[in-house]
Amino acid sequence: MTQLIEQFAAIVGASAVITDPQEIAPYTTDWRKRYTGKPLAVVKPATTGEVAAVIKLCAQTRTAVVPQGGNTGLCGGATPLGENDARRLVPGGEQIVLKLSRLNRIRAVDALNNTITAEAGCVLANLQQAAAEAGRLFPLSLAAEGSCEIGGNLSTNAGGTAVLRYGNARDLVLGLEVVLPDGQIWDGLRGLRKDNTGYDLKQLFVGAEGTLGIITAAVLKLYPRPHARATALVALASPEQALQLLSHIQGSCGDRLTGFELMSAFCLSLVAQHFPATRLPFAQAYPQYVLLELSDTASAEGLDAILHGALAEASERGLVLDAAVAASEAQSAALWALRENIPDAQVYEGKQVKHDVSVPISRIAEYIAVTDAELQRAFPGVRMVTFGHLGDGNLHYNVAPPEGEDEHAFMARSSAVSRVVHDSAVRFSGSISAEHGLGQYKREEILRYKSPLEMDLMRRIKTALDPQGIMNPGKVL
Repeated sequence: MTQLIEQFAAIVGASAVITDPQEIAPYTTDWRKRYTGKPLAVVKPATTGEVAAVIKLCAQTRTAVVPQGGNTGLCGGATPLGENDARRLVPGGEQIVLKLSRLNRIRAVDALNNTITAEAGCVLANLQQAAAEAGRLFPLSLAAEGSCEIGGNLSTNAGGTAVLRYGNARDLVLGLEVVLPDGQIWDGLRGLRKDNTGYDLKQLFVGAEGTLGIITAAVLKLYPRPHARATALVALASPEQALQLLSHIQGSCGDRLTGFELMSAFCLSLVAQHFPATRLPFAQAYPQYVLLELSDTASAEGLDAILHGALAEASERGLVLDAAVAASEAQSAALWALRENIPDAQVYEGKQVKHDVSVPISRIAEYIAVTDAELQRAFPGVRMVTFGHLGDGNLHYNVAPPEGEDEHAFMARSSAVSRVVHDSAVRFSGSISAEHGLGQYKREEILRYKSPLEMDLMRRIKTALDPQGIMNPGKVL
């Protein structure tokens, strides 16, 4: 193996190949500390050419490649396999982590074409800033945007809080540059909205979690930068009322509606408990809350008037119990902090069984009611931490142990809990993964829910592009 390490060093430089166990450690464990692997090395290329040379060498030696960006994924998709899985699934017995963070250039901004071309290692927040400096908006936005990287966002088809208006990561891609499993470079960096010349190859790699090739750069859509936004926290009696409010706001405000986030009372009670500086703007607690935001290129005054008018009408129709509209950017940020602090509040509260499901928007209220009841019957006293992107049908439907129950004993039953949640999602014509991907976490679980034909088609694509099986083995398939 010393010779292989030396060959990697000759490609990317000795300082960009890490083999020391202590230095490797940060790259070998996923964000949730669920998976830990043991790679031969962490290799950090700085150019697409270096990526191609590394992959070509891996293909020649049947060394598996685990692509990694900001390592913020939630399903172990960017984490090397553990010893047992590696022995079973890694073709040549060795794996490397291919860390893409040095590929971090903004290659071009074309404001007239509303596109930006960025390398895979660009931190999402930096990409957003580059767009803003050009007077444009790159709308992908999620909690990890200060550390996640665009290559990982595309490889997992990330969602976030603005999917309702702008779509998932998949919808923001016009072109890709990809290093294929044999080391060839496919240059598909075209900034075209219309290109009707056969198969849309780029979409094979978006959401593939690095199992078909390495995304090294992308041409991404930009939008006019909004000059105003209006934010409100709305209290409601039930998820059903939240759905009615969504329909009403869409009818009143059109595509100005950028975000529509559902949060249960228990979610915000956890935030209040673990972030004492945060304050709800209401004198009493309500069963459900929606955080909604409008954005527009028009004036702030005009947008505020539209939102106030829509909420007043909703109140007259009995959809709203209370509402607080942000009067400043600081107040808007404070309202968003309530939503964004929920995941960290969950961590402070203790271990929970977490899920990332989607169901048709019209059936979300029914799904919550039915699945809550099933879980209470099977696991009396469980506490539901339910929140998510109601406007696009994506729920983070998380289950906390009953008050006072040993969390480790409860987590030992996590598979049974997930079975209830996932079976219910599929009965409602939903999916067990809305925006987090499959990775290692749901690699086996998906076999219960995709048809044999779907799985066979996926395996055929994998075999056609990666016949040696060296690209991120043990993930997705």
